[in-house]
Amino acid sequence: MTQAGTAFAPLIVVAAALIDADGRVLVQQRPADKSMAGLWEFPGGKIEPDESPEAALVRELQEELGIETQTSCLAPAGFASEPLGEQHLLLLLYICRKWRGIPQALEASAIRWIRPIGLHDLPMPPADKPLIGLLDALI
Repeated sequence: MTQAGTAFAPLIVVAAALIDADGRVLVQQRPADKSMAGLWEFPGGKIEPDESPEAALVRELQEELGIETQTSCLAPAGFASEPLGEQHLLLLLYICRKWRGIPQALEASAIRWIRPIGLHDLPMPPADKPLIGLLDALI
């Protein structure tokens, strides 16, 4: 695929909107040593070779937050598409309402539970922003 004569290699990333019993969403703050440092994002990450998006998200949630869930607890919610340097990011967002453990900021600077409408006030990566309205409508 080309855009303005530039080839983009797709980068597929998965993310979770963890929803608690009060209808709040968990977001995490990117650490200082990563790109887009300080921005708030939905937890998740890259899909490894031979890994399904759902399996990747289960793994990422365990690595980043120390929680356990199952692929059957992930409901596809939507996606975002964003140019990202020499690549093109496709962010697949899932909703998760059931997990075991208490989320902790294992790889992020901080985590926060926030109502979907409050996400508009947080500095977030460009790919995450279009998903805020979708979450607000779904929750």
